[in-house]
Amino acid sequence: MSEAYIIDAVRTPVGRRGGALAGVHPADLGAHVIKALFDRVDVDPIETDDVIFGCVDTIGPQAGDIARTAWLAAGFPEDVPGVTVDRQCGSSQQALHFAAQAVLSGTADLVVAGGVQNMSQIPISAAMLVGEQYGFRTPTSGSDGWTHRYGDEELSQFRAADMIAARWELSRAELEEFALASHTKAAAAIDAGRFDREIVPLNGIDRDEGPRRDTDLAKMAKLKPLRPGGVTTAALASQISDGASAVLVASERMVLRHKLTPRARVHHLSARGADPVYMLTAPIRATRHALERTGMSVSDFDLFEANEAFASVVLAWARELKVDLERVNVNGGGIALGHPIGATGTRLFTTLLCELERTGGRFGLQTMCEGGGQANVTVIERLG
Repeated sequence: MSEAYIIDAVRTPVGRRGGALAGVHPADLGAHVIKALFDRVDVDPIETDDVIFGCVDTIGPQAGDIARTAWLAAGFPEDVPGVTVDRQCGSSQQALHFAAQAVLSGTADLVVAGGVQNMSQIPISAAMLVGEQYGFRTPTSGSDGWTHRYGDEELSQFRAADMIAARWELSRAELEEFALASHTKAAAAIDAGRFDREIVPLNGIDRDEGPRRDTDLAKMAKLKPLRPGGVTTAALASQISDGASAVLVASERMVLRHKLTPRARVHHLSARGADPVYMLTAPIRATRHALERTGMSVSDFDLFEANEAFASVVLAWARELKVDLERVNVNGGGIALGHPIGATGTRLFTTLLCELERTGGRFGLQTMCEGGGQANVTVIERLG
């Protein structure tokens, strides 16, 4: 049976909106992590079969197939192609899935998978603003099929986060405790140097800018909800951020040819969908699907990375699947570390891999909610 091996994984620090990475062109953000991969691995970049990058709101400097432009901006061979993927917040996780599938199928031996997003330069949902200029208020405006099926339901991630909190009876206090823990864990991880192996410094920063060491429950309690009558505040949502991340995926043939030492192998990959109005509940269905396909149980995993798009998403997922929060996002998540949308999938993967190695764990599971009511699940097995 063929295998998809993880040779290395890197990321930039995650920059705050308007922070140290705000002025870096997205192609250069992507180029930085691509070059870092090949600085660490003794393989000629010309042997790469494809570059697959995730990115959302591909307009302006993120347009024109950012995977291709990032590769060329890195100074690497023109022979190697690139393709850009949009599965919303899961874009780079899906890029990793496509890369692994290419290797597993035997049609590729070496693939770069990753993602990039500069949300300081291109604000979230900027592409929708462009659409409004042409008379489309939302991506589904004017679709008879969509309207027939879902009516004029408001499609909002903020509404969805509140709906999830209500459905799973999650109090604002409970959500705020979770959010505070994210900052606390992230600050502790930075101080302990847990991110040092995965981060390639850029533009004068070598650590994530997002964690707030001075936040507390009293400050969170003063914030107004994002929606009237809701419980979700800015403190309970992921931060708008800038960054890039990349993973090198190789076949057994490539590993043997170059005497590479794989860090992990892809044990399982899949994606599932759920209600697009609730939007953010798909990690529950997707994780159940992954457990069924692998024959594994929650207890078989040493660590989990569940993207903290909103506190309610992770808490509902953990409650529904009976996942011990002590094994989830142990070094903090998007609430503290930030969420550069197109890059977060492989950022989470990189952190999960490094933490499995640090703790000696064997299996890790990564999942994240995505626009349209979708979720990816990746299961990796640490090697060595």
